[in-house]
Amino acid sequence: MTTPAAPAVARSPRRRVAAFVALTKPRIIELLLVTTVPVMFLAQRGVPSLWLVVATLVGGILSAGAANTFNSVYDRDIDRLMHRTSSRPMVTGEVSVPEALVFGGVLTVASTVWFALVVNALSALLSVLAIVLYAVGYTILLKRRTSQNIVWGGIAGCMPTLIGWSAVTGTVEWPALVLFLVIFFWTPPHYWPLSMAFREDYATAEVPMLPVERGPVAVGRQVVAYSWVMVATSLVLVPVASMGWLYAGTALVAGALFVAEAHRLLGAAKRGLEGPALKPMRLFHYSITYVTVVFLAVAVDPLLHLAIR
Repeated sequence: MTTPAAPAVARSPRRRVAAFVALTKPRIIELLLVTTVPVMFLAQRGVPSLWLVVATLVGGILSAGAANTFNSVYDRDIDRLMHRTSSRPMVTGEVSVPEALVFGGVLTVASTVWFALVVNALSALLSVLAIVLYAVGYTILLKRRTSQNIVWGGIAGCMPTLIGWSAVTGTVEWPALVLFLVIFFWTPPHYWPLSMAFREDYATAEVPMLPVERGPVAVGRQVVAYSWVMVATSLVLVPVASMGWLYAGTALVAGALFVAEAHRLLGAAKRGLEGPALKPMRLFHYSITYVTVVFLAVAVDPLLHLAIR
């Protein structure tokens, strides 16, 4: 892949540091960590070691930062074409390609060594796999080739559930796999509404996101289907992990609101509304609330367990 070289930009040391931090996409990392810590509470069936939690978070931040940095390098050409990404450091020239590649490589090595020495070998392996899945599987192989890019590419975003569980137990067991699937089915109805809102950006950059390739009704139907499956999967955790009323009730209520919002989006599309009139960002923002609330319940349920008899 060749792209025009971004002009060199002179910045203060503080701005340079901020630019490298921006490469890691901190807001995405925050969401990944929301799915890591609660799983550790569930695996422990109580409060895990504070040191282990901190160590896992440090490794997760380094790992996700590496994956996002490589994504920023590869996508610098299309980021330049899209309004919402045109100010990223690789586009503005605040960070050069060699610098970003070295930075991403250092983060990869650091996260792998950290997990292996401070947490455990399985967590280190899963961390490396997450980086490869996102940087290669999604960014290079899928994103520009198929409208199902976010479905299969989203697997990388599911890995924190496995890493959190393995950090505590040294294994990957059924509860972690169920939560992995919750995030897998959550990703499309989380990301497609965002893609609907920025459809023109993706179309300009020739990225075949589903809302670019299909109309609002077809996208809305997919969003509804994935939402129902996501909620059903979240309830599977109740028997698999012996969850109590607190988690079950939270998953049911939060899931019902999610499905209702997904149907609202589909209904608006069926009425012929397009663009901003669809209000797709309502579901996008609620999807973040949903995953936060449900995973908070995953953490709290073992602490205040009200058994379902």
